[in-house]
Amino acid sequence: MATKSIRKSSSPFMGTGVAVVTPFRADGKIDFLALTKVIEHIIKGKCEYLVIQGTTGESPTLSQEEKRLVLQHALMVANGRVPVVFGIGGNSTSEVVHQLETTDLIGVSGILSVAPYYNKPNQAGIYQHYKAVAEASPLPIILYNVPGRTVVNMSAETTLRLAHDFPRFVGIKEASGNLEQIMVILRDRPKDFLVISGDDLITLPLLALGADGVISVVANAYPKQFSEMVRLARGGKFVEARKLHESLIRITQLFFADGNPAGVKEALEAMKICKNQVRLPLIPVNEQVRAAIRAEVRKLR
Repeated sequence: MATKSIRKSSSPFMGTGVAVVTPFRADGKIDFLALTKVIEHIIKGKCEYLVIQGTTGESPTLSQEEKRLVLQHALMVANGRVPVVFGIGGNSTSEVVHQLETTDLIGVSGILSVAPYYNKPNQAGIYQHYKAVAEASPLPIILYNVPGRTVVNMSAETTLRLAHDFPRFVGIKEASGNLEQIMVILRDRPKDFLVISGDDLITLPLLALGADGVISVVANAYPKQFSEMVRLARGGKFVEARKLHESLIRITQLFFADGNPAGVKEALEAMKICKNQVRLPLIPVNEQVRAAIRAEVRKLR
């Protein structure tokens, strides 16, 4: 079991992390020049850290070699200016453990590990999966609960049990949308265990309840506005934070109206940062959503 000192590593993951998109060229290959532009845009916007190869990075469609290249490129561009978190998760516990043991993680600050999906494990199975992950990981781990994608919700009881049993877990990205569940985690969590919003639209309410930050999709396009909203809320300036939150409600809704990350990539294309290219089975947003996103981007300039 990891030493208790590990949880002190949670502090780099406060504030606004960004679930970084993976730009593609028209031929479907990774666009590393555009990835540089995305990362520079995020860092210029004063976000606190990057999350590479989460769901928004279209990780299920990338090979292990592509994931390695994206990570190494992100580390090179970030160049120590912000921490980098790397996504390693899956529905085969042995494969996740293998990746943790064999991936070159030099320069990486932490791991984001999604709850096992498709298999539909019960809570005891989820616990045992993460126990193996904790014992294999050389780095701090952020748990990731997103039942809208995994089908199975990781209960507050399971999250808290993992948090208390394994200091290797420094926080959870909570995307269940269940405020009651999240409030229980906030109330009963160990000291220094972070609760991180996994849902842009309810980040402000969660911060008001005591959450520590967000891993954001919207901040790919609007890093300055979103990260400032989070900083204001964390500083108790909720009137000012609410103004920024309200200004981003419509664009946030549009980003998820016809699939993520197609929505945010449409905005990034309008900003001339990267093309709206996604890999099958994802496709670009429909024309109605596209027009609405473009109109909102013009409005927010």
